[in-house]
Amino acid sequence: MEFLLNPDITFLNFGSFGACPKDIFHEYQNIQQEFERNPVNFMIDEGVSRLSESRAKLASYVGVTSDEIVFTTNPTYAINIIAKSIQLEPGDEILTTDLEYGAMDRTWEFYSSQKKVKYIKQHINLPVVSKEQILEDFWKGFSEKTKVVFISQITSATALILPVEEICKEAKRRGLITIVDGAHVPAHIPLDLNELKADVYTGACHKWMMGPKGVAFLCVRKEIQDWVDPLVVSWGYKSDSPSNSQFIDYHQMNGTRDYSAFLTIPFVIDFLNKNNWRQIALGNRKWSVDLLKGFKDEFKFTPISPLDEEFLGQMGVIPIRTHDPVLLKRELFEKYRIEIPVTINNDNLFLRYSVQVFKKPSDYEKLMRVLHELKKKQKIFF
Repeated sequence: MEFLLNPDITFLNFGSFGACPKDIFHEYQNIQQEFERNPVNFMIDEGVSRLSESRAKLASYVGVTSDEIVFTTNPTYAINIIAKSIQLEPGDEILTTDLEYGAMDRTWEFYSSQKKVKYIKQHINLPVVSKEQILEDFWKGFSEKTKVVFISQITSATALILPVEEICKEAKRRGLITIVDGAHVPAHIPLDLNELKADVYTGACHKWMMGPKGVAFLCVRKEIQDWVDPLVVSWGYKSDSPSNSQFIDYHQMNGTRDYSAFLTIPFVIDFLNKNNWRQIALGNRKWSVDLLKGFKDEFKFTPISPLDEEFLGQMGVIPIRTHDPVLLKRELFEKYRIEIPVTINNDNLFLRYSVQVFKKPSDYEKLMRVLHELKKKQKIFF
């Protein structure tokens, strides 16, 4: 399997945007060329039909019906739709964790301020010792004013798998709306939205699914779609040729844009299935956990969770201290040619590595050598 990544760079940051295998990227370019050969017909006729086919394929892959899912360019866009639309009263509360992705926090804080509701970032104690501890910490933030739960299934800065299924189940018991940020989940860990039963779910197809940049999805349970307004009002509002779903009409077409990336999804899913990706992902998870054990033994740090696959997927975080995180990130890339994020959660800093099929043990051995060198120079501490 070949990728287009620069071989001079040790690429350990699949969690941010991923990378396309050549086969997927070539399919993307082929669709763009089809678009250009007949742009008007493609935009308003043929492409729309293919969007429906692509949406149906993705819906089946994640375990929902095709009229419960729409494409968006990224999960942040998807959550903006929800945060702007959700019907709350002044004083209502949205319960989340203090482990969430920064762009999502900013989105909810912006709309919460407008609606005069409270965005409660409940503290989750690190290191995590058990799933039960996460649940206990989380529900301490609940009050009679809580109306919504928003939570990541896999956190960005800390790469933790959270017990979202249990949280959704308990939230339902308490009569709350559940909104899940699953940006890192598709093709990373098993996902069945019919089982999870979140009211709202968003995931990225350009991370672990390895689709082209700018393709994600928003899934909304049919029973609550009526209040989900379009973020961009366009031809789908009062459509001249409405479908059987207002949700699809409102959100599928947002004016002129290149939606070629959306149309690659059937090819992407076939590519994953053909290459037995579920087994590859399981192997990558095991490798990631083993790597973190090795880094822990080498640098004597305390991991932020038990080192097992209940909490860890194909990413791992190494807790660090440094005088200047921005400078460290730049030095890792410019001097050592390692692409790895320095993530921040509250006052904690981490190096977050990713494991993917094209990686070699020598890539992580290089990272270990570089960390030893930076430690010796007192540029990084554990």
